[in-house]
Amino acid sequence: MKKIVSILLAVLMLTAMFAGCAKKEAASPDAPAPTDADTVAVGAVIIARDDIPEDDVYKLVSTIFDNKDAITEQHAKGGELDLDFASSVTSVPYHPGAAKYFEEQGKQVASVKEGAGQGATGALTFGTGGDTGTYYAYGGVLSSFVSSNTDLIVTAVTSGGSQANIEDLAAGNVQLAFVQSDVMSYGYNGERLFESKVEGFSTVAALYMEQVQIVTTNAEIKSVADLKGKTVSIGAAGSGVYFNALDVLESYGMGENDISAVYQSFGDSADSLKDGKIDAAFIVAGAPTPAIIDLATAGPVYLVSLDDEHTSTLLESSPYYSAFTVPAGTY
Repeated sequence: MKKIVSILLAVLMLTAMFAGCAKKEAASPDAPAPTDADTVAVGAVIIARDDIPEDDVYKLVSTIFDNKDAITEQHAKGGELDLDFASSVTSVPYHPGAAKYFEEQGKQVASVKEGAGQGATGALTFGTGGDTGTYYAYGGVLSSFVSSNTDLIVTAVTSGGSQANIEDLAAGNVQLAFVQSDVMSYGYNGERLFESKVEGFSTVAALYMEQVQIVTTNAEIKSVADLKGKTVSIGAAGSGVYFNALDVLESYGMGENDISAVYQSFGDSADSLKDGKIDAAFIVAGAPTPAIIDLATAGPVYLVSLDDEHTSTLLESSPYYSAFTVPAGTY
């Protein structure tokens, strides 16, 4: 009996000792405290083919903006719906159905696409983005909500992102699409990603800001300048993220050749960071982004800030960006 008691006491002492060690480790984390990350952002915009009927686009927009609270319960980005921001796009004219709704709400858009809104009613396919990004998750919520509360049938599908969405829209493969505001401008004007103008679409609404997030698991990378010589994912080759990365690097006097560049999607970048194959990645999406949230479950992640001087340089050269701060604790 005394032997059994001695064994039990030993077990209890060992348990207490290990618990104390665990508590000590938790109280003394080796990771620095999270801080705000200063960066830039572009707008996340829904666009539509010009041949979607005016009434259908009006129904889509009114259902989304008249039910902000219900949508926010399903996805946090719903909380960023704002009529002023939604009607603020100037680079591409608005679809007549969207312009009609905003005018009823006392918001005047910059221009309305002449001749748009004359097609036949039909089911709408909504091109979003990769399955680990905000576009797909939020687009799925919007599509489901509109389909459940109107006679429109909207189906969200995964895609290759903004450029692919504009090309799919032009080809008639989708009728609605998410795009970054900068890529939308490239397409409409035939610049950068596009060899010729793509003009058969119009703006529906700007929904939220997409932050240029420079993500790393290395706490020693504190500045964009620290990326020099590092292995960095800068988005799929020729993607909107790719050009965002080049813009940021150029504002620091750097280029693609100053880093060891790899070209990966959001999900692949997160996996490569998790596996230690790359040092950092550019991810352009609304924060918090599912791919980064998933990465953060494996260990600490850090967002690299842009300083004021280089942010000003970037905004002067590329006015489609806006300064933005990602709050500490987002991941």
